[in-house]
Amino acid sequence: MTPPLPRPAIAITGLTKDFALNLRGVKLRAVDNLTLAVPEGQVFGLLGPNGSGKSTTIKIILGLLEPTAGECQVFGVPSGRVDSRLNVGYLPEAPYFYRYLSGTELVRFYGRICGVPKARLAERVREVIDWVGLSAAAHRRVGTYSKGMLQRIGLAQALVHDPRLIILDEPTAGVDPVGSAEISELILKLKTQGKTVLITSHLLAQIEDICDRVAILDRGKLILEGAVPDLVGRQDQQALLVDALPPAELAELQGWLAARGHTLNAVEQPRTRLDQLFLSKVARAPKDGGHS
Repeated sequence: MTPPLPRPAIAITGLTKDFALNLRGVKLRAVDNLTLAVPEGQVFGLLGPNGSGKSTTIKIILGLLEPTAGECQVFGVPSGRVDSRLNVGYLPEAPYFYRYLSGTELVRFYGRICGVPKARLAERVREVIDWVGLSAAAHRRVGTYSKGMLQRIGLAQALVHDPRLIILDEPTAGVDPVGSAEISELILKLKTQGKTVLITSHLLAQIEDICDRVAILDRGKLILEGAVPDLVGRQDQQALLVDALPPAELAELQGWLAARGHTLNAVEQPRTRLDQLFLSKVARAPKDGGHS
């Protein structure tokens, strides 16, 4: 029996969002009757091609847009209410930060906006900057940061008020493979802390590695949702890894299988993934805050 899912951090029911295209009443349906639950304490991937409704859905979760129909709740609070966002951290796809601020000043600024107590603010800012690996660059102006460093300082500002839900929109866009792997590690650490992470990404290998569940949208509709192992696993086949067999023994094995009604569908040499090969060959530089 499949264990019950944790209670949802985000509960979306019958969500629809229309945008008016012109004064004659022509509308574009960006999200079409979406029902979706993001379990608490998991990493959840929201996937889909451009124009599938991902960004619109996120904006409704954040209370930046009102739905045309349906409802969305964050930890049981309607997303249209201000208090629904008290426990939410957000990193947009293309964040704009004040370039003249240092990393410390930037995170402190967002900490004050998010209501971090003054007595706790300085310590909390140091904690999250160290956690994302930017302590050595915290004094530098954000305008001098690389793309990967901007994503990491963006993650720090999303975490400064210790939210229960973190929403990351393409957090590794434009980041090199080493930086992308580091951000993936940070996301998994958030999960170990009991956080819920909603992530959108076009890097499907990354999503497969870090997400517990995924949902795929297309033209505003939910077309697939479930646990990653259930979605990518082939239930009708098994793979057996053995030492390399001589041709005669391989033919004997094929005959043994055929006598029992089974077919040897393929003989393949196991391969490593390209991202794993790349990371194994590229030396990790010390965390000095200088690489993307």
